[in-house]
Amino acid sequence: MNIGDVAARSGLPPKTIRYYEEIGLVTPARGANGYRTFRDADVHKLAFLGRARALGFSIEDCRALLHLWEDQSRASAEVKEIAQHHLGEIERKIAGLQEMRATLSDLVRSCAGDDRPDCPILESLAQPK
Repeated sequence: MNIGDVAARSGLPPKTIRYYEEIGLVTPARGANGYRTFRDADVHKLAFLGRARALGFSIEDCRALLHLWEDQSRASAEVKEIAQHHLGEIERKIAGLQEMRATLSDLVRSCAGDDRPDCPILESLAQPK
């Protein structure tokens, strides 16, 4: 299979596939002409990586998860640990975004939004942290 076929089957753009090859996440065979030749196993790996990245896992987490996925003697506890750590990061980001939303909502409510030059939003942004 060529990179176009793999892109269509995995749902990843060719640029991403080339990047994953460059960083060693997939290693397609090379024909005598130097072109990549992908196997079904490569398509499965790329689809796996696409789903993992869609869930926000980092490249290094993806590398670890891919290694665990390929290791039939793995302990699911290792996989769960990676996923729990990532979930914690997501929850921290959500909390930060909720805090940001609350602050911005308060500022928007406090601003008259009229023709006067005074603006609590700008005043707040000008304050040192």
